[in-house]
Amino acid sequence: MHREVFGTLPTGETVERFTLAVPGGPRVRVLTYGAIVQSIETPDATGLSADVVLGHDSLGGYLRGDAHLGALIGRYANRIAGGRFTLDGREYRVPRNNGPNTLHGGDRGFDRRMWTAEPGGDDSLALYYVSPDGEEGFPGTLRTEVVYTVTPDGGLRMEYQAITDAPTVVNLTDHSYFNLSGAGAGEVLGNVLTIDADHYLPVDATQIPVGDPAPVAGTPFDFTTPHAVGERIGAGGYDHCWVLNPGDGVKARVEDPASGRVLEVLTTEPGLQFYTADHLDRRADGYGPHAALCLETQHFPDSPNRPSFPSTVLRPGERFRSATVYRFSTAS
Repeated sequence: MHREVFGTLPTGETVERFTLAVPGGPRVRVLTYGAIVQSIETPDATGLSADVVLGHDSLGGYLRGDAHLGALIGRYANRIAGGRFTLDGREYRVPRNNGPNTLHGGDRGFDRRMWTAEPGGDDSLALYYVSPDGEEGFPGTLRTEVVYTVTPDGGLRMEYQAITDAPTVVNLTDHSYFNLSGAGAGEVLGNVLTIDADHYLPVDATQIPVGDPAPVAGTPFDFTTPHAVGERIGAGGYDHCWVLNPGDGVKARVEDPASGRVLEVLTTEPGLQFYTADHLDRRADGYGPHAALCLETQHFPDSPNRPSFPSTVLRPGERFRSATVYRFSTAS
């Protein structure tokens, strides 16, 4: 495993970069700042490798931007309505940093924190972060671990664990932006997407779920069979959570006709937030709208306020566990 200094934070803390690689697997670079997946290199149908996730070449790009490129998102990924939730009869208020709502853990979520690294050989890296009680308004001291592992079958596996000393809510995800033609190689609207989900969550104007999960059948949200991302995208693009069908196996598949690269997503999570990067700002983020797509495996948005959704509550003595695999190949 290659280990190097990537930059220095204004606080004086040193950010390191680790490179994970094994024969047959993608070449992955990870930062200790934000547990960020900075790059994933994988070959196309001709054998030519390219970086297929959006990222920055220097630490300054991550400090300036707010698109969460490649970052680990927590303590609560996605949105919490009104910046408040009630747990065990007590109301908690968290920062409203996305209009009236909380997004991705508040003003300074896990993507803007330093993580402690523990290399596990050429193929694996563990990262740790302790979030103190009250950080961004969330209760309980939360101890979080993520292990990134590259595998010989073209996979990048992400395994999350967390424990708490007081009841809290937890929703973790990776926020990588994928362009299978290569980062900066144009728009992804021609990519062909399949999602193993018969339902999705309709949302209001602030992206908060309304009502019950709705059938995808007969709507632009139906990716149970392959469709080009831009075929039915409409104004505003996609930024919605799909309710994944039960069972093991591939939950999403993206094929890039230009390069022949294929990405398959497997996960233990119940939801998949599909985002077409409509709000990327080239000046702030280095990339423009539709330069990539996100497939964020997670629990549903606003679950702390929706008892009918799968619970995101974690209590002392319990252990949060979640796993997601990105598996890369080429079309046959």
